[in-house]
Amino acid sequence: MDSRPRSVAGAPAAPAGSLPDPDAGSRRIVRLCFAAALLAVAIFVARSYVVALAWAAVIAVAAWPLYRRFAPRVLGKSRTLAALLFTILAALVLAFPVVLALVEIGREAQAILQWAGEAQRNGVPVPEWLTRVPLLGQHVEQWWRTNLADPAAAEELFGGVGGNSLAEWSKSFGGQLLRRLFVALLTFMALFMLLRDGETIAARLLGLADRWLGAPGERLAERMVVAVRGVVNGTVVVAVGEGVIIGIGYLVAGVPHAVLFAILTAAFAMLPLGAWFAFTAAALVMLLEGGSGIAAALVFGWGALVMVIGDNFVQPGLIGGAARLPFLWALIGIVGGLETFGLVGLFLGPVIMAALLTIWREWVPASTPEALSSDALDGARPDAGSVRSRFGDRGSR
Repeated sequence: MDSRPRSVAGAPAAPAGSLPDPDAGSRRIVRLCFAAALLAVAIFVARSYVVALAWAAVIAVAAWPLYRRFAPRVLGKSRTLAALLFTILAALVLAFPVVLALVEIGREAQAILQWAGEAQRNGVPVPEWLTRVPLLGQHVEQWWRTNLADPAAAEELFGGVGGNSLAEWSKSFGGQLLRRLFVALLTFMALFMLLRDGETIAARLLGLADRWLGAPGERLAERMVVAVRGVVNGTVVVAVGEGVIIGIGYLVAGVPHAVLFAILTAAFAMLPLGAWFAFTAAALVMLLEGGSGIAAALVFGWGALVMVIGDNFVQPGLIGGAARLPFLWALIGIVGGLETFGLVGLFLGPVIMAALLTIWREWVPASTPEALSSDALDGARPDAGSVRSRFGDRGSR
């Protein structure tokens, strides 16, 4: 006869002194903790290259509709070849403005060195128009004569600009360039993988969001995708367009180094009010090199007109209502994203703010003014049943 103790259901009980088997809930908590710890370790190991993965994710999400139209028409059902070719085209498109900017900077570096050398020998003459500036003209002219027109003061001011400093800067720039090229290589490798397996990855992420957060979580994921595309379209496309149109104005007006200023304008246009500083600097440089005051004023006016139209009409239309942010939140997202994540934060910051506003608008119920006034007249706080009846439909979606 078996003398081992048995449980209520007739199964053998655990031996005395042994730990009971964990139930399903405990196993689930252990799996979650293990997955979270493993994810934290993976992020710590790849912390230097998380930016490359973030760039790849932003590019993939923003370019996905274009890729879906591109792949079947070009290479049929070969996802690997389609993703590879699209990645190469994306790399060429993104690298072109960077290479163009580097070429222009290299071309202008010699001219800047020559100008600095001439300024050290002879000083910088005072522009004729400066004395006609109301209120501040005489004060600025006096400062100019003391600090720039005097060759000794100019030599002290521009003494650090020379061949030796340029050589040291070139060495440092070369090391940074190699690192940036390696990060770019990782970015486009990750972009290739995201394009090739994008449907599978998206399905898994949507399934995870639906499982843990329900229908609101799935809608949040969709809104974040829309926000990424809207921010990229409304930031990059509009900034490039504004830079090109304002750059045409530079060429027509005869702004010195017009191509370089056009590239800088497009780059600064991605920041709030950044392009205003760029075309203002272009107008001032035009004045400093003897240009007409009317032409400089026209350059500034043309830049202001393009920016007002682009920022107030074109950009909101491209971003769309789902990703549109109030100016304050957009500014905080962009500046805070840049400070926290670097250049990729230019896109991640507004997307995070858009996701936060989506949660606030859709997950947090708000009483109508009529309901609040009714509750106030009743003199009592609504009970849990009335709250559920008022917001039950919204919470169940």
